[in-house]
This record gives sequence, structure tokens and C-alpha cells, in this order.
Amino acid sequence: MTFIMFLFLFGLVLGLVAVASNPSPYFAALGLVVVAGMGCGVLMGHGGSFLSLVLFLIYMGGMLVVFAYSAALAAEPYPESWGSPAVVVYMVVYGLGVVAGCVAFWAGWYETSWVPADDMGEFSVLRGDTAGVALMYSLGGGMLGISVGVLLLTLFVVLELTRGMGRGTVRTA
Repeated sequence: MTFIMFLFLFGLVLGLVAVASNPSPYFAALGLVVVAGMGCGVLMGHGGSFLSLVLFLIYMGGMLVVFAYSAALAAEPYPESWGSPAVVVYMVVYGLGVVAGCVAFWAGWYETSWVPADDMGEFSVLRGDTAGVALMYSLGGGMLGISVGVLLLTLFVVLELTRGMGRGTVRTA
């Protein structure tokens, strides 16, 4: 299980580097899907299976639609791919930044932090996310309202940024 968690974390970091280094929205959307999947895998490995499912469905249902819409408006005939020289330079710089951060904080990592929640099952009565599900349904209504407002604001910001000089998506030629 530790090796699977290592793969999830490694894929998360690679996806973040791919999103940060790519100027084309097409390939950045693929990187965001990888980041969401790997992040939900990390949450699931640490006992939050319901939370990771909810997070993944909300991400796929909401934010990816907005991102696909903005990518369609910013269509480029020849987008830069991950093999372009400028993108490779950014990926190397960001990769070196990740390595430098790992070296700087290496003393704080211990092997026990890699143990998933289900491997410690003999010490707990409940699964890792059952109390969190109850709290989300009982006290999480305010946070759900704030999250809906933030997503709506993000939708308006993205639509305003991608509108450009035209007045909306239906334009006369």
C-alpha cells in the first residue's frame, strides 16, 4: 500500500508540474484531470473514500466544464505541446524546484506518515471518513453555500476573461 501511495503522490506532483509549465489550455486540462485523480487517490488511501468521491465528482462536473468552455474560446491552431522547447525548460525548472523543496524539508519525513488509514484498522473503531460524512451533512451547509458562491464567482470570472472584444460566444462574422 505504501508503494501505491507513493505512485499517487508522484503522479500528483507530475500533474502539477504539467499544469504549471504548459501555456496551452488543452494540455493543461489533461494535467488538471491527472491532478484531480491522483489527489483523490491520496485521499482515498488515507481513509477518505467518500470525500475523495465527492471531490472528484464535483471537480469533473463543475470546474472541468468551465475549463473546457474557456479552452474552446481560446482555441489555438497550433498549441504548444509538452515537447516544445519552452515548455520543457519550464518543466525542468519546476522539477528542480520540487527537488529543492524535497531536499530542504527532508528531515521532517518519516516512514510512519506513509501508513494509510486502513492499515491501522486494529486501533480504530470506525473507518477514517465516517465521522467526516456526518459532519459534512450536519454542519457543512454553510461551507457548501460558500463553495457554491466561489464556484459561481469563478464561472463569471472565467467567462469575463475569455469574452475578449466580442460580446459573448454568438458573434456575427
